[in-house]
Amino acid sequence: QVQLVESGGGLVQAGGSLRLSCTASRLTATMGWLRQAPGQEREFVAAIRWMDGLTDYADSVKGRFTISRENAKNTVYLQMNSLKPEDTAVYSCAATTHGLALRRTGYDYWGQGTQVTVSS
Repeated sequence: QVQLVESGGGLVQAGGSLRLSCTASRLTATMGWLRQAPGQEREFVAAIRWMDGLTDYADSVKGRFTISRENAKNTVYLQMNSLKPEDTAVYSCAATTHGLALRRTGYDYWGQGTQVTVSS
């Protein structure tokens, strides 16, 4: 089992920045961030492979969001810059402990989610 604890959501104006954090209770293979806006399907945002830091981003956030890891703390960060109202959603951290491939779906463990609201 892996427990994931997230923090860092909040309310920000368009163009602003937020940083989300997610700490895992143990080492994982891949960690990612996904988001779900009201009335919409959950969508992939970003992922990072723990062993080498390889990353993947959704086109909608590429160039604005950065995912990174801090090995000693089993923590992943999502730095979100140039935020837009359409980024408003509940952001969830997810993890898997098996497989080497970065993934956009099929995560085994989930955090509780944190609300990000971007006002126009």
